[in-house]
Amino acid sequence: MTSSSKTQYKVAAVQAAPAFLDLNKGVNKAIDYIRQAAEGGASLVAFPEVWLPGYPWWIWLDSPAWGMQFVQRYYENALVIGSSQWDRLRAAAAQYKIHVVLGFSERSGGTLYLAQAIIDDLGEVVATRRKLKPTHAERTVFGEGDGSHLAVHDTALGRVGALCCAEHIQPLTKYAMYSQNEQLHVAAWPSFSVYRGAAFQLSAEANNAASQIYALEGQCYVLAPCATVSKSMIEMLVDSPQKRELLLEGGGFAMIYGPDARPLCKPLPETEEGLLYADIDLGSIGVAKAAYDPTGHYSRPDVLRLLFNKKPSSRVQAFDPEYTELKSAQPEANGEK
Repeated sequence: MTSSSKTQYKVAAVQAAPAFLDLNKGVNKAIDYIRQAAEGGASLVAFPEVWLPGYPWWIWLDSPAWGMQFVQRYYENALVIGSSQWDRLRAAAAQYKIHVVLGFSERSGGTLYLAQAIIDDLGEVVATRRKLKPTHAERTVFGEGDGSHLAVHDTALGRVGALCCAEHIQPLTKYAMYSQNEQLHVAAWPSFSVYRGAAFQLSAEANNAASQIYALEGQCYVLAPCATVSKSMIEMLVDSPQKRELLLEGGGFAMIYGPDARPLCKPLPETEEGLLYADIDLGSIGVAKAAYDPTGHYSRPDVLRLLFNKKPSSRVQAFDPEYTELKSAQPEANGEK
């Protein structure tokens, strides 16, 4: 069971364009939505995928050489954990007494990651995670996460987890999350405005279905925040009639689902910015699980099981060669006789 101190509360999902490629303006806008959600009575607010400083749409529009014009600016405006901008976001969560699940491009050393942070209503960081496998062209921009980033965390609002975008198409990833008794899930999306009509698997219909199926399979509440593409973003990214067909303004299709997969709020028009609200009752999860629980009573571990490596994967493991040689030279120190 959960260590939750609240079982009934309100949540909010953001549908809005980022302050594209401008981290400081983006942080200001994020704090404004944090304030609005708290004033609207929400105990948690969820943001879209890499909302700070926005999704790198140029990777879908032209050659890598053409897209290089955006690379330095994107890198410089990515969010660094522990930076002054990071501390401002934490302070806002504490000031407005609201949990925040933030989608951001994380800069760590020389690499960017598709990241999410869970911050509690005291401004404490519950967890940060990275997308396990960037999708398709995203791999030209972002590095990979590891198994430790497929995690569900105890909070005052229950067991909370998060994934990005097409991670919701990965059956084993989802099963790993379901197995951790997730109660509230954030499914962050970047906007459904690219390749409209040409690639149905990138459409709002297909991907909202993925969010809804996550709720149905996991018997958890799912917040699906979704960004929009603004006119100013179109002006920056679209420099030909062909690109005008590839990336459209709007694409916001945010939604919130219950543990029985029921939509819990009315959608906003796809070009409109705002917050969607829904009421949470963790008690209803037990009713949903009475029918389905794929990692519990509705499983067959004697037939099918998941091998899940959730250890952090370090690129470098440092050790002291002298200490290692000394230890190996003393059998009793190694428990040998």
